[in-house]
Amino acid sequence: MAPELAQQPNPTGRGRDPERRRAILDAADRVIQRDGPEAPMSTIAAEAGISKPILYRHFGDKSGLYRALAQRHVDPLVTRVRTELHSDASLRPRARATIGTYLGMIGRNLNLYRFLMDRATAEDPRTRGDLGMMVRRLGEELAGMLVAEGQISTQPRAQIVAHAVVGMVQAAGEWWLDHPEVAAETVAEDLTDAVVGAISTGPV
Repeated sequence: MAPELAQQPNPTGRGRDPERRRAILDAADRVIQRDGPEAPMSTIAAEAGISKPILYRHFGDKSGLYRALAQRHVDPLVTRVRTELHSDASLRPRARATIGTYLGMIGRNLNLYRFLMDRATAEDPRTRGDLGMMVRRLGEELAGMLVAEGQISTQPRAQIVAHAVVGMVQAAGEWWLDHPEVAAETVAEDLTDAVVGAISTGPV
């Protein structure tokens, strides 16, 4: 292998000790939760007991760290949402449970949510693309479910409603994070009314 290729950084972090990577991500979680979404990379590195260049080396670069944190926290959120979405309950209790799960998880992890959805997506196009694709896939999954259950008769109408519903819940959740004086229960109930209404009516 040519020397210049051998010296290139590993863009994926593959081959690094997975336990060490996990410890670094644990340190990043602690710092972000404690210091907020603008926590410096140098502070995360110090919390992990390493230098900033070594931190980046484990993930390829800062972008790799962002994507690793997104995978760590967003994947479980989507899994929980899907579990509620595909439960055997009728439409309203299922929508209420799904919305409650989403609001609960982002409310308990406010600084991490802000770090991923605001800072990481602003600084790293790949993280922004990954998270955007995840949201779109959730919309497509909801659309397919609405058609399969007979809630909406045609796929195009189901896609319009599903993506509108996903975007509405996400936007309302972000608004709520800026208005903690509003009870989560109130937001969840009002959002449930809006979601059930949108699905029941469909686009005109």
